[in-house]
Amino acid sequence: MKNGINILKWVVRALLLVVVILVLWWLLFAEKDNHIALEVDDGIDVTPQQIESIRAIGQWEFLSITTEELVDTVRKGFISDDHLARIYYGTLRLGIDMSRVQLEARGDTVVATLPRVTLLDSNFIDEARTKAFFESGNWKPAAREALYRKARRQMLKHSLTRENLATARQNADAQLRQLLRSMGYNNITITWNN
Repeated sequence: MKNGINILKWVVRALLLVVVILVLWWLLFAEKDNHIALEVDDGIDVTPQQIESIRAIGQWEFLSITTEELVDTVRKGFISDDHLARIYYGTLRLGIDMSRVQLEARGDTVVATLPRVTLLDSNFIDEARTKAFFESGNWKPAAREALYRKARRQMLKHSLTRENLATARQNADAQLRQLLRSMGYNNITITWNN
């Protein structure tokens, strides 16, 4: 009985050895055309999430202009004239609305079409900092409102110059290129809708 068990163990070991040899032969010779390779996909696709994250920036400011204007008015009177002079302070912010940006990607190239640079906020006068410079006589709220509108027009005229708009546009180009490079794009074309 002991001999039978020993023979059975020997047969099982021999069969296991044969199976191991067959598996090794198959791995080495029968499947020699199979191989594992890692490949890099150099193409980058703009995902909807990336486009949404760029558009979610909202309004992107590229130039901030802090200004002050001294504005005055005179009301002629029978005996004397009334004077009102005020100093207005404001910060005009130039930029673009990122929700209007169009992006198209092809491989590692992206084409961005930007809307024109505009004033981002029309309420740029800081009324809390407005100071009365000189005031004589009684002035109604309508006269003060007219002075405010005059200060606003002057700030727009002095701040929305070709030079300032060009600077904001150059800043937009540089900052958007930097953003797109950080996303993996090497070739970037930026065009403007005017």
